[in-house]
Amino acid sequence: MANDPSIDPRLIRRLGGSELAELRQRMRRHFERHGRDPEKSGFHLTKLSAVEYEALALLIGLPPRPTQSVRIDIARFDAALQDAGIANSLHEALQMLDGPIVNRAEAKAELQSRWSSVTDGQGLHPSLCAWLQGSSAVGLLKRVSKQEAQTAHLLLQQAHEVLQRLPAQGLTRAQLAADALGNAHALDNGQAVATVVLAALQHGASTGEQEQSPSEETTDEADGVRRPSERVRDIWARSGVLVNELARPALFLNLPVRTPSNAPAAPGEPSYLSLRRLVRTPPDWEVADQIIYVCENPNIVSIAADRLGAACAPLVCTDGMPAAAQRVLLKQLSDAGAKLLYHGDFDWAGIHIANNVMRLCGCSPWRFGSEHYLQALETAPPKERDLKETAVAASWDQALAEAMQSHGMSIAEEAVASLLVNDLRQ
Repeated sequence: MANDPSIDPRLIRRLGGSELAELRQRMRRHFERHGRDPEKSGFHLTKLSAVEYEALALLIGLPPRPTQSVRIDIARFDAALQDAGIANSLHEALQMLDGPIVNRAEAKAELQSRWSSVTDGQGLHPSLCAWLQGSSAVGLLKRVSKQEAQTAHLLLQQAHEVLQRLPAQGLTRAQLAADALGNAHALDNGQAVATVVLAALQHGASTGEQEQSPSEETTDEADGVRRPSERVRDIWARSGVLVNELARPALFLNLPVRTPSNAPAAPGEPSYLSLRRLVRTPPDWEVADQIIYVCENPNIVSIAADRLGAACAPLVCTDGMPAAAQRVLLKQLSDAGAKLLYHGDFDWAGIHIANNVMRLCGCSPWRFGSEHYLQALETAPPKERDLKETAVAASWDQALAEAMQSHGMSIAEEAVASLLVNDLRQ
């Protein structure tokens, strides 16, 4: 600094010129980082242009010899501005010229405080409180609220109102949304509050599984098979809420119930159970300690009904990848004490499906190991290799994928129907 402390007040106004806009921004950054901390009495400006140095020299009395580095004494700058009657401080002058200066540290601390208040779980449903303790909860909440703490608070309150009404007994999702939130579409797929509710429900149902965001594509099923819409239906269905309750009903044959007069179908005749029926008025299954056979393809049910009729063992079809109705039915049967055995296609898609059914529906393999694949090859008609090189490991038999990859031939479930029907004969 110059030894002469005198400053011409008329020169102060030069600070507001457009040619010094970058200089002002550099000085603003000091206050953005440190606020008006009295311990930060000054700061350095470096890499000054000739114009910037000349202006500062005139403003605060720097020596005429140019330099690229100057230390600014904030108190002296404040005094000069006060003497000129322009502002009470450099901080105030910079705000007058270019708008409010936000102290980043204070703003960050304030934001963290607001989010801590939002996510402390006070007064919320226990499912929300438990979910908020998870590692991904706050990140998901910030995303769906677009980083707005007040919006997040509202979403949690809305989710609380929804969860207060669960579990339901076959209530449609639209009716739940209307009752809890006054908007029949508030819980539609992709709605922010629906995402929060589903995340809380999924967290509560998970036992050691990785937390997920049900509103997005998930890899919840084995082998990275992504089926988000079905997963959402499953989560709602576990709480007695129906979504597309008539879509993809579950095909079955000869499932026993305690009261035969209330049987869902005539003996020997294939029939369907909708998700609506399974959740609202589930049959009283009489399956304790019984084997329930599960197949992938509807043709197996048709063949079994034609050949065995009422003499066929209980049989359920997943119809490919099981949707909500199939998974609810299989869970009901498993909860009632049944042992579930599964068979599917010997191809990579079939192994994908089987991995899911085994893990998510509690099934064990039924004539679906490597030795059964090799036996089926012996009677299969000759054909070209039709399996792609990329294999899918079977969770229940590590040798199965190796055998299939080695021979390169797929075998449809219908090709071994006779063997399956023999097992189904009671």
